[in-house]
This record gives sequence, structure tokens and C-alpha cells, in this order.
Amino acid sequence: MSEIKQIETIEEWREQPEEYRDACRKIVISHAINELYGSRVYDEPAIAMAPDPYAKWLTCRVVMEEYGHHYRFFELGREMGVADELMLPEMTAKSPLSIMNYEMKTWEEFCVIKMLGDLAEIIQVEDLVQCSFHPLRNLARMTMPEEHFHAEFGENFTTDICATDQGKELVQGHINIIFPFIPPFFGRSKSKNNEIYRKWGIKKRSNEEMRADYVKRAGDIVEGKLGLKLPAYDLNSI
Repeated sequence: MSEIKQIETIEEWREQPEEYRDACRKIVISHAINELYGSRVYDEPAIAMAPDPYAKWLTCRVVMEEYGHHYRFFELGREMGVADELMLPEMTAKSPLSIMNYEMKTWEEFCVIKMLGDLAEIIQVEDLVQCSFHPLRNLARMTMPEEHFHAEFGENFTTDICATDQGKELVQGHINIIFPFIPPFFGRSKSKNNEIYRKWGIKKRSNEEMRADYVKRAGDIVEGKLGLKLPAYDLNSI
């Protein structure tokens, strides 16, 4: 197999085959949309739910960074000529992830969502840090430390909640409901889009590999650290 060509600038990207350009567009649009939806649906409302000034302060940081992620991906999309697709009313050019349809009502739910949802985002971003499209690679590397903070934020606050038996029971209930939304985040098995991403060196791993990695890491946290139970999930069902 020939060595994957590295595309260092937007100008160079414009000279690449349409399949490559379209693959890069799809990833940038997806990230821009989901970062915005997540900020609106979960992160911003959670400020009011946070139980004390310290929690509100850290939540404000999460909100600021998540909106920042959207803006960075939006700006990259604008440079790539896809800004119109990101400016439709409520960004209806592409539907957000199914987790965005979950109606969060409590602080404890938010903590579980950050713990499990942002872990999935870390795995997705990890797969872009060696991306052949360097503007996207650089954005992934810039975003990664903040994604780690968001997942650790959720894990740390969830750990605090689990300090009591009542808290453990509450968190387990939320995990049971929220976790099944996350594995589909990685896309369908045997995905044609993913095959194209890997063909061009935009991504490194298959959806199946990333999903299995996520379930393992989520289990290490939920079962290994919290002493709770990760719901069974059929990885072959997607």
C-alpha cells in the first residue's frame, strides 16, 4: 500500500480528489454540529443545576470550551466552504447524535453524561490526531486536552456522588439509561464512510474498533473505579 499523502493546507486540500474533500467536509460538519448541540442541550443548562459555586465555576469552563470547540470547527468549515451548511436554522443540514434527544433534568445526570459522553468524544478525537488533513489534525490536537478535562470533570463529580449508597443507586440508574445512547455515537459497523476515511488516512480505526475500545474504557471507569455495573450491550447490533 502506498504511503498516505499528507495535506498541510486548505489550499492543498482544494486540489485533492472529491472523495477526499467530501470525507473531510463530513467530519468537520459533524463535529461542528454536535459540539453546538451538546453545549446548548447539556452544558449551558447545567450551570443552573450545579450545586455550589465551585461546581458552577467548573461547569462554566466546560461550557466556554465546548462552545469554543464548535467555533473552531465552524471556522475550519468556513475556510473549507461549507459554512452555509452550518448556518441553516438550528443547523438542520445534519441531524445531531441521538444522545442529544435525551432530556436531562438533574445535575447527577449531567455528570454521568460528561463522564460517558465525553469519553466517547476523546476516542473520536484521538483518531484524528494523526489525520492526513493537517488543519483537522491540528484542531484535534488543540481540542484534546479540553476533552480530557470534560470527561475527568464528569468522572470526578460522579465519584463524589457515589460516596453514599443512595448516590451509587442514583448514578447506576442514570448509567443504565444514558449508556445505551453512546455506542451508536461511533457509527454503523462496516461503514462505507469509515472505509473512505481510513483509505485516505483521515481516520485510523474502524467504527467497530473504536466502539469496542470505548466500551472497555467505560467499563474500567464504571466497574473498576465506581464499583457499579455497565449495562450489557450487543456490539454486533449496530
